[in-house]
Amino acid sequence: MRFLPAQDHITAGVVGLGYVGSCIAAALADNGIHVIGVDTDAALVQELSAGHCRFSETGLPDLVSRWAATPRFQATTDCAAISAADVVIVTVGTPIRDDGALMDLQLRSACDDLSRHIRPGQLLVFKSTVPAGMTRELVVPLLERSGLTCGTDFGLAFCPERLSEGNALRELRSFPIVVGGWCEESTEAAASFWQKSLGVEVIRCASLETAEMVKLADNWWIDHNIAMANELAKVCDSLGVDVLDVISAANSIKKGRGNVNILLPSVGVGGSCLTKDPWMVWRSARDRGLELRTIPAAREVNDGMPGYTFDLITDELAKLGGTLADSKVAVLGLAFKNNTGDLRATPTQPVITALREAGAKVALFDPLVDDDEAEKTFGLRPSSSLEEAIQDAGCVAVLAWHKQFEDLDFAELRQKVAPSCAVIDGRAYFPPETIARLRELGFAYRGIGR
Repeated sequence: MRFLPAQDHITAGVVGLGYVGSCIAAALADNGIHVIGVDTDAALVQELSAGHCRFSETGLPDLVSRWAATPRFQATTDCAAISAADVVIVTVGTPIRDDGALMDLQLRSACDDLSRHIRPGQLLVFKSTVPAGMTRELVVPLLERSGLTCGTDFGLAFCPERLSEGNALRELRSFPIVVGGWCEESTEAAASFWQKSLGVEVIRCASLETAEMVKLADNWWIDHNIAMANELAKVCDSLGVDVLDVISAANSIKKGRGNVNILLPSVGVGGSCLTKDPWMVWRSARDRGLELRTIPAAREVNDGMPGYTFDLITDELAKLGGTLADSKVAVLGLAFKNNTGDLRATPTQPVITALREAGAKVALFDPLVDDDEAEKTFGLRPSSSLEEAIQDAGCVAVLAWHKQFEDLDFAELRQKVAPSCAVIDGRAYFPPETIARLRELGFAYRGIGR
């Protein structure tokens, strides 16, 4: 059976309108695809239908506003609507437990709903990250409760989500998309869909399991690379050299098909993927009798960076003759990375918790983060302005450096902070000129490995 209509006008269903689903739905709509978005969160559906986007992602609010409630993009809580779609893309959340095991409730629920509404000829594309083998072992049997047979009545492919927040829309339109199908017809249908809808390169995999492993391998590598960068930063700090100089020079050598590519150290690793995907691999391997050693080591290093950052703040205040108990610390940037408002597993949270437990007066500011979400996460409501946050601060800890901070006038800032003030660079990566300027103005400066 042909799993993709020959006509140019394709309707796509997107099940799960969280961050990833909203990005995919908006990008497809902007490229001329008719999109039916489905989510169980009635408030989210209502927001999207009204043209409001709750996610801080470059370009996404504009696309949602442009296409919401038009024939290009309609959102609903009724999963029956996906019967009208030619292609159904599943992007529900797949969190893990503390032991690395998948919490499959959202995935099971989506498959149960789909089994009641899929029809012959549809192509189902799963993008939710799962352990290798789960699409075949869990998803397909649940879908076949419909009475339809995978590969005969409907097509199925796994296409891992590999987007980085802040760049998702650009990457959707430029990154290769990995496709692994239940059968050859499913693989080709999925490849054709992505080529027609987004115009991107497609990498065909030999199996569902191969495609499932790709996302896990990507994030396994990234987490390990960052762990190395973080430990390298600690060594450089002990030597009194700048880790960024070391990384820049080290990355100049060719290796394999590219260059050595050491990533950057920081206050820590956060978000919904890097903190869980390596553990997903680890647990899956353990279930198969394999004990992976590098994943726990890298996770321990990266999870320890908030504590390391807390120690930097404490050390710099001590050098200035102060203590946490008698200091105000202004934290600029609360999200888990630069240029996003996402607080999921943000490494700034344990830093802020440790500061407050040590008796510091803490002020928070992040222009991209929702104040209510911040209060839930940190137990402290952010300041209404940057000026309010930094007023009389003995330490300004920059833990996420958003574009909105780039015009920050340090000379003006110097007039508002305490007479002795340290700047802690957790993710700004200030160039030498900026560091020199800060010191000229009377700030103490300390970065991760700098």
